[in-house]
Amino acid sequence: MKQESMNRSCLCSILITTALICGAYFIGNAYLAKQFKEKLLKWEITDKMHNTTDQMHNITDKMQNATSHTCENLNKPMGTEALPQGIIAKTSNLETQHLWNYDNTKKRSSNRAMSLLAMAVGIKQKELVNKVIQKFPPRDFAVMLFHYDGVVDDWKQYPWNEHAIHVSVMNQTKWWFAKRFLHPDIVAEYEYIFLWDEDLGVGHFNPQRYLSIVKEEGLQISQPALDTTKSEVHHPITARRKNLKVHRRMYKNKGSGRCDEHSTDPPCIGWVEMMAPVFSRASWRCSWYMIQNDLIHAWGLDMQLGYCAQGDRKKNVGVVDAEYIVHYGLPTLGVVETASRSVRNETDPKSTDSVESREVDNRPEVRMKSFVEMKRFKERWKKAVRDDRCWVDPY
Repeated sequence: MKQESMNRSCLCSILITTALICGAYFIGNAYLAKQFKEKLLKWEITDKMHNTTDQMHNITDKMQNATSHTCENLNKPMGTEALPQGIIAKTSNLETQHLWNYDNTKKRSSNRAMSLLAMAVGIKQKELVNKVIQKFPPRDFAVMLFHYDGVVDDWKQYPWNEHAIHVSVMNQTKWWFAKRFLHPDIVAEYEYIFLWDEDLGVGHFNPQRYLSIVKEEGLQISQPALDTTKSEVHHPITARRKNLKVHRRMYKNKGSGRCDEHSTDPPCIGWVEMMAPVFSRASWRCSWYMIQNDLIHAWGLDMQLGYCAQGDRKKNVGVVDAEYIVHYGLPTLGVVETASRSVRNETDPKSTDSVESREVDNRPEVRMKSFVEMKRFKERWKKAVRDDRCWVDPY
């Protein structure tokens, strides 16, 4: 009896212990499961946050790369990197501005195409220059005069004078002036640049009709033909052909330097003389860079202008016959007036010192320097071609 009581007591103890262990197990599992779920949730949130952060970094990197790429393509002029793009004024023009008026009704419309007439002038040729400028209406053309004799005030008699731009430097050529005052960014608003000498007759020339033909023919570099009955003609290609509107080549069957229909090089084709060239905006930008700063007569430049014709020089360079001029070939450069003081006649009490002026003709020296400059230009061209391994001669 006693033994049975002990067995039952032991069995109860075992059951209770088992129950407690099972209870502890299930309670522990429930607690651990809750903890695990909470940790798992935290891990998932953290992982999502990491993914989101990575995605944001990727988006930011892409935006930065895109911004960087865009900024690289802004092509800001050198020296303007510190400025915002919208404030940078890359170009200018020769249009004057009123000192105090805001609404100047005389100013041209911003949509109207303008061209530029630039001439090197001396007061002795003022009548010829006046006739030329009168052919170029101010609504379509700006006028810039380069005074090589220092005389500016004596031009005030002409109505157009106050609207012209005057630059005065003694004894300089038009190419010296052009290199310093006709930078492509300064004249970028002008469709065409007329860079003319002063000794020209324009009785049969109309600039509007001339430009109409130039555009129709696709000429980037051109000149009006010369009236052979009145002009000093140095190169046959510039001579007017009466039955043509435009010609691009010349024919020469005698002497040296023959030209025929198979010729492809200047001066047989793709060539204009330097006394009255007309440049398109694009061709002038190229030509200006080819003008050498120290070679002020620009001899030799004419043979290479075809490289600036924005394509095939055989098509884009030509002489306009329908609108022609006269080249008088007057001696101007190198003729300098000097003042000399005569001595008073001591035996005549009424006599006074007098100042006389006389002309000194330096034209032979000018011509000699022109030949020297042409030789130097040719040497520089050959050296540039030899040194630039990336440049390919299209001709």
